[in-house]
Amino acid sequence: MALSEDSKRLYPNEVTTFEAKKNQRVAKTEQAIKLSVVTQYFPPDYAATGQLVEELVRELGTLGVDIEVFTGQPGYAFGTTNAPAAEKNGRVKIRRSRTSQMFPGRIRGKALNGVMFFIRSLSHLIRHPRSHNLLLVTTAPPFLPLIGYLAHLLLGISYVCILYDLYPDIAVALNVIPKHHFLTRFWMDINRRVWKNAAHLIVLSPDMKQRVVNNCPEVADKVAVIHSWADSDLIVPMPKKYNWFAWKHNLVDKFTVLYSGNMGRCHDMDTILEAAKELQDEPIHFLFVGSGAKGKILKEDVKRLGLHNIEFLPYQNKEDLPYSLTACDVSLVSVDQGMESLVAPSKVYGALAAGRPMAVICPQHSYLQDMMAEIHCGSAFNNGDSSGLADFLRHLHRDQKLAEKMGKSAREYMRSHFTSKEIARQYLEVLKKVILSKVS
Repeated sequence: MALSEDSKRLYPNEVTTFEAKKNQRVAKTEQAIKLSVVTQYFPPDYAATGQLVEELVRELGTLGVDIEVFTGQPGYAFGTTNAPAAEKNGRVKIRRSRTSQMFPGRIRGKALNGVMFFIRSLSHLIRHPRSHNLLLVTTAPPFLPLIGYLAHLLLGISYVCILYDLYPDIAVALNVIPKHHFLTRFWMDINRRVWKNAAHLIVLSPDMKQRVVNNCPEVADKVAVIHSWADSDLIVPMPKKYNWFAWKHNLVDKFTVLYSGNMGRCHDMDTILEAAKELQDEPIHFLFVGSGAKGKILKEDVKRLGLHNIEFLPYQNKEDLPYSLTACDVSLVSVDQGMESLVAPSKVYGALAAGRPMAVICPQHSYLQDMMAEIHCGSAFNNGDSSGLADFLRHLHRDQKLAEKMGKSAREYMRSHFTSKEIARQYLEVLKKVILSKVS
């Protein structure tokens, strides 16, 4: 409750006492949070969800929250398949299970690994019921939020879900399973049970919130939209002539359009490919850094078409990201048609931090279109508008001052809205609400 200026002027002693008690109550609430985070992916995994969770818990730790992370052994790491079983960094403790990583690049292997991690996670929570009073679970793997529901039923633990992706909706949209299949209906029923019993739900975009509320109207009041973020102290705008990555890959004197990250089934790579075909005889170079199901198809298409203006590189180490993300002149982000309310690409925030203009390919009604219009850091294009994308890239190639202006707008907006510190404070507010509701 906020006090009026009149109250502060007329009753200064009472106001001072009230505010002191309020601050003490807030501090005690933060100290009372014993948070357990369950996520299959965590560094040294380079999976985006793991990187985000690691940065989130680190910032929450600096805000005074005691945290235990329960995770698996790396399945998407560089040069290692094993990490320490236990680590501690400040207020953050990390425990890793013995989860196998069988065929992590295949769908069935991922599913089996996810099931094994689920079982070990639930076992861990049951064996350590008093070490935490609040549980934070992610959708990595997609059915992991069910752990929160079971822990709530068996142990009485309150839980918060971060919905990075919405399943089975994505599987239906990708025609993996039919909309009216019994498995789809069963999964949706489980989702509604999980969401209704959750203390809070966190989604990454307004579109995702609307999707969740449409599927389960009863949870409308406990769904919070909290965006992803990027480390703006790590990723800093850098001229290509001072960038070793740009020199190493011969990008310094090339107008380079960068797509960095997952090239998965939810991303529109066709529109980018068509634009590259249109620009194949012009001094505009496309660089794809990462991998994914559509990445493999894209490589085959490029080879078949004989395109020489497209280059591919694998995922880069985290410490190299400040250089790979700034070794370009334009950043690309894409979401496929029908996926706008199911996923929220985290690569947006790294691109903003890099201080480069951005070209976003997404459905017409995506929140990304509104974001681009608000920030003035680039342009958004409907799926299939390869000619519009190509014209935009030509324009930026000709007008370097416009590109610099857009890049500056991107960086400034990111610094004021999407830093890890700012986003962590928003998460902390949600966690405090849950704890306060338990003790009130």
